[in-house]
Amino acid sequence: MTSGPEGSAIDRVSGDEPLLSARVHRPSDLVRLLVGVLGIVCVLGIAAFAHGTASGLEQDISKGTGQTPDVFIKLAGLISSIAVLILPVAFAIERLIKRDGLRIADGVLAAVLAHGVALATDLWVSEAAPDAIREALTQATANGELTDPVHGYLAPVIAYMTAVGMARRPRWRVALWAVLLLNSFAVLVGRQTTPFSIIVTVLIGWTVAYGTLYAVGSPNVRPTGQTLLAGLRHVGFRPVTAMRAEDVPDSAEQGDRGRRYLVTLEDGPPLDVTVVDREQQAQGFFYRVWRQVTLRGITQRRSIQSLRQALEQEALLAYAAIAAGANAPKLIATSELGPDAVMLVYEHLGGRSLDSLPDEEITDELMRGAWRQVKALQSRRIAHRRLVGDAILVDRSGRVILTDLRGGEIAAGDVVLRMDVAQLLTTLALRAGAERAVAAAVEVLGPDAVADSLPLLQPIALSRSTRSTLRKLARERSQREREAVLDASHAAKPAGAAEPGTAEAAPANGRKDARAEKKAEKGAIEEALEKAREEDLLTQIRHQVLLIRPQALVEPARLERIRPRTLVSVIAGAFAAYFLISTLMANDMSEAIAKADWRWAAVAVLFSALSYPAAAMSLLGFVPEKVPFWRTVKAQVAGSFVKLVAPAAIGGVALNTRFLQRAGVRPGLAVASVGASQLFGLAAHITLLMVFGYVTGTERTPTLSPSRTVIAGLLTAAVLALVVTAVPILRRFVVTRVRSLFAGVVPRMLDVLQRPQKLITGIGGMLLLTASFVMCLDASIRAFDSDTHLSYATIAVVFLTANALGSAVPTPGGVGAVEGALIAALSVAGLPAGIAAPAVLLYRLLTFWLPVLPGWLSFNQLTRKEQL
Repeated sequence: MTSGPEGSAIDRVSGDEPLLSARVHRPSDLVRLLVGVLGIVCVLGIAAFAHGTASGLEQDISKGTGQTPDVFIKLAGLISSIAVLILPVAFAIERLIKRDGLRIADGVLAAVLAHGVALATDLWVSEAAPDAIREALTQATANGELTDPVHGYLAPVIAYMTAVGMARRPRWRVALWAVLLLNSFAVLVGRQTTPFSIIVTVLIGWTVAYGTLYAVGSPNVRPTGQTLLAGLRHVGFRPVTAMRAEDVPDSAEQGDRGRRYLVTLEDGPPLDVTVVDREQQAQGFFYRVWRQVTLRGITQRRSIQSLRQALEQEALLAYAAIAAGANAPKLIATSELGPDAVMLVYEHLGGRSLDSLPDEEITDELMRGAWRQVKALQSRRIAHRRLVGDAILVDRSGRVILTDLRGGEIAAGDVVLRMDVAQLLTTLALRAGAERAVAAAVEVLGPDAVADSLPLLQPIALSRSTRSTLRKLARERSQREREAVLDASHAAKPAGAAEPGTAEAAPANGRKDARAEKKAEKGAIEEALEKAREEDLLTQIRHQVLLIRPQALVEPARLERIRPRTLVSVIAGAFAAYFLISTLMANDMSEAIAKADWRWAAVAVLFSALSYPAAAMSLLGFVPEKVPFWRTVKAQVAGSFVKLVAPAAIGGVALNTRFLQRAGVRPGLAVASVGASQLFGLAAHITLLMVFGYVTGTERTPTLSPSRTVIAGLLTAAVLALVVTAVPILRRFVVTRVRSLFAGVVPRMLDVLQRPQKLITGIGGMLLLTASFVMCLDASIRAFDSDTHLSYATIAVVFLTANALGSAVPTPGGVGAVEGALIAALSVAGLPAGIAAPAVLLYRLLTFWLPVLPGWLSFNQLTRKEQL
């Protein structure tokens, strides 16, 4: 029991804070898990592809230890075997005495899992692994048997000792490494294992341990309010209460800001205290890594800082901001709270954040005050890096104070300083509008400084929370536009309802009246769309700045090294190229090419050329306006060039939309026409796939099951539909996408449905387009196998399946994915791989690669004539 004055003071102290979770999932554990898996893959790769190096290493070790006395080897083995068992038990007893049984439970679980992984690896190496890996991980004993590839007892011990945290305690760490080295020396010199086996064993134990810790979570060692009060007392304060501020971060970007407390003292004003621990330091790790990898020219703090580095950085920025003349929280004390947390003590500010202020309280003077603080920081080259609403505080007197300086920078570059201006412009414009935000900035910073920030006024340069808000506003803006179009369409329907009767009474006059009413309906829709169309917030800010500086540069600066779509394309292309190259390498095509019948190749060329008029028909069938047919054909040829530099599902849509706009179709109607064509194309694709799949299934060929394939496909589609319907998130996602698709397309579809000739042209073009590609593929197959037994229905299923996959894969023209899918599908259908591979290459040569040159010529010609 505590006694004396200090004890009575402690008894009077109380803390109030939300309950902390018992376990936390540390990103650092996940990183170590991934590093361990990568290490295992690298070791196995070296063993498989550098067999000479592995054998040489084993020989060198055997030669160097060959003179070791046998008695010493046996003694080392005996001592290490006993120590490997005693050491974990001793540590467990120590932890249990200190009532830390959860760590022991984690260690036991990790040991069991490591043992299972070791057994699975042993089975794989002995049964299915390549010979080079088996030779690198095993060694023949005196009786001719092979040693275990993974040590069945060492991997669990390593997993246990890692999971319980022995490596973080110096004395236990020394004992751990001594035992491991002694045991490894004994089994290696005694020719009971190989160097690669020891490395794989250690990596498996280490990896499984961190995988277990990340899966079940590590015990939460975050300091509580009582620990905080004790730390404050240690640095000379006399706290009474500590109230936790309910400031739960809403994103990984804010997750490392620390926990905040309002502390009252026995004598003196209250304090604002921020506590930062290791778990919070690791929050947002992957987001920061991604920003470092993808953004160029922007200094980012290291993905994971030590607690002392974080403490020193925040203290330095706090002192530097005040020295620069900015209003910032005054740091008065810092201290560690044990090995896993630190605290920073500030003078209490009071006041409210910008986010919590009502709109009427955000005055022009308040915004000018915020810009004055930024100007003071930038005068000393200090960047805040997070000028969002909850980092701007307004006290009772209206004074603006900048908080959350932890992510800032000293001696920041021009790009980062301009990013701060762009961020604050957006933050204030979200609350007060673009005009007032720009006016306040120009009054304080001057027009040149504000204009210089325009190239940085782009979503990637803004904070994560700001980007989320802008996306939400964009969705709301699109919803208002869709509702305006639908309302205008519904309002125009009564006028069109009388069209059939009028046409029957007087055919000639009826057609004129119908055209006039349809024109009036389109005009009403366009007018409603123009009224509902709004500029996004960043565009509004640019326009306001350009009114002041018309010559300002507005072209967005290139900040990204690599975009997510590019990264996905590279990865998908690499996998597809690997599959295609391995398929081609495994099949000798020289004989098939030598015996090819090139007359069928000429037929394939004709069908490939026929696909361009068919594509023009499929587009023009959904464009009520008059557009020249052969110019449209030329635009489809130009699309062959565009597909080389953009995914097929994106490049064609953009090119057709641009072409229709140049042909005199209004932008909204051009987008709707292309959307209607895509929608009908999707429906036709699915319908043809089901029809040809059913026909193929009923042909009773020995290669494809007659009914099971169709039934399985239908059941799969039904299950997916049920899952989408049952899961609210998926249901909302699908409904939103379908609604956005139909909102602009439905009025255009009504135009087309009233012109049966146009509808027939569009649907006929789609069917002709599919038939052209199917016949081209069939002719390519017959060029190498004139007696092919594949039916047209089977080839159609193969083409439709591969085409869908090529549209889904984000590589230009589906390169790699289409070829691999076609070869695999034709092989499943019963075509020999030696025939399927050259046939697919010929088909892709005629439909994708050869049209690139005429596509480039058509693209340039249409561009010069301003028809594209």
